[in-house]
Amino acid sequence: MAANLGRMSLSLHDSANGSVRLFEPLVPGQVGIYQCGATVQGPPHIGHLRPAVVFDVLRRWLEHSGYTVRFIRNVTDIDDKILTKAAAAGEPWWAWAQHWERAFTAAYNALGVRPPTYEPRATGVIPDILAFIQRLIDRGHAYQGAVGNVYFDVLSYPEYGSLTHQRLVDLQPAADGEPEAPDKHNPYDFALWKAVKPDEPADAAWDAPWGRGRPGWHIECSAMALRFLGETFDIHGGGLDLRFPHHENEQAQSRAAGYGFARYWVHNAFVTQAGVKMSKSLGNTLEAAVLLEQAPPAVLRYVLTAAHYRSTLEFSDSTLTEAAAAWERIAGFVRRAAERLGANAGAEQSGQGGALPPEFVAAMDDDLSTAAALACVHETVRRGNSALADYQDQDAGAALAAVRAMLGVLGLDPLAEPWRTESSGTSAQSDAALSQLVEDQLALRAQARANRDFATADAIRDRLTAAGIQVEDSPGGARWELGSAS
Repeated sequence: MAANLGRMSLSLHDSANGSVRLFEPLVPGQVGIYQCGATVQGPPHIGHLRPAVVFDVLRRWLEHSGYTVRFIRNVTDIDDKILTKAAAAGEPWWAWAQHWERAFTAAYNALGVRPPTYEPRATGVIPDILAFIQRLIDRGHAYQGAVGNVYFDVLSYPEYGSLTHQRLVDLQPAADGEPEAPDKHNPYDFALWKAVKPDEPADAAWDAPWGRGRPGWHIECSAMALRFLGETFDIHGGGLDLRFPHHENEQAQSRAAGYGFARYWVHNAFVTQAGVKMSKSLGNTLEAAVLLEQAPPAVLRYVLTAAHYRSTLEFSDSTLTEAAAAWERIAGFVRRAAERLGANAGAEQSGQGGALPPEFVAAMDDDLSTAAALACVHETVRRGNSALADYQDQDAGAALAAVRAMLGVLGLDPLAEPWRTESSGTSAQSDAALSQLVEDQLALRAQARANRDFATADAIRDRLTAAGIQVEDSPGGARWELGSAS
């Protein structure tokens, strides 16, 4: 793997300066990534799934390029909304959080998102959080308000607003649930430690030098990044909606504490439905469990991979339909080629399971241009289907190896976990049966054409087209591939 490091020329859009920059890791051969994970207050929806898939693809590409990646994705398991919703449901807050954490994990697994290197919970790093807050107080960047409350002093850090390029006078007051709290020095200050409230569970608080309470939202990520990635790390990622106030506050408190923190900021764009951003408050969320009943998980992953991560993804029924057809064209070729030639056909050419086409490499290095990368996949599939139809097994094997290598980077290889289980058994038998039936029909069509019975030949082709089989005549005979039924 290390041999790939010499050719690494990945460029990423850095949200901090608004431009695409050549990626240069802090430590040669190693990459540290922190992705803001879920606040486990309720069921995961497609807006949560997009960053999970985006950063899974980034991680896979870095690892394919020879890097050792330490990938951290946190879980916020203590939060105002978790306490409120658990109380309304009559459940202990920790049971409520664990229930939804498991739902998120199940959704990630279903989509083939690889587990992070570590997945810390906010409640598991309380000592780190307390030490971080004390450091900020000692350095003059935080202060105690009422008993149990500690706030970050925004005015003490002149660079506040630099991540999102905003002036303090233009910002909204801190979104910590209590922007008008009387013990704040000014409304822009945000909570680092929050005093326990009389109506909250006694076990939802921890002892601290400033009074019993619990952490604010932003401080937990700074503490976890420090513990698991060190004072400075390479990439901080998350959804675009987290840039302010969450990521702005993370950067401010971490750098005020004297740490370098993230060197690159990578943010994925929103998922919209009828032009409106997904959000629980608008009631237009598409829950993962519902989507996974409507479409195979591989199709849903394809949807989340097909659009460039910085492009808004408009989600609709037609989005799923188009993705299902595209996925079937790819998976159908891989299964047919593997059945005829063997799953590893052509892989010996590269020594790494298949050579990546230069166009695919260029696309992925260009700020993870997955749309262009998938276009390369489809073109290689087209050539592979032609080679299969012409019984050019060497060319078909090379296409199979290249397609599987590309799909491996994207997490969509039909012959790898978790899709291999889905693609085995009945599906493989169905593919073989379909191939035999289509070949029989094409043989009958060829005989009709030889007899100049063009009406019969045309009728056979029309029936195949209606069934979603695209037929293309060539000097070497008829070729076919799955399209969409008319």
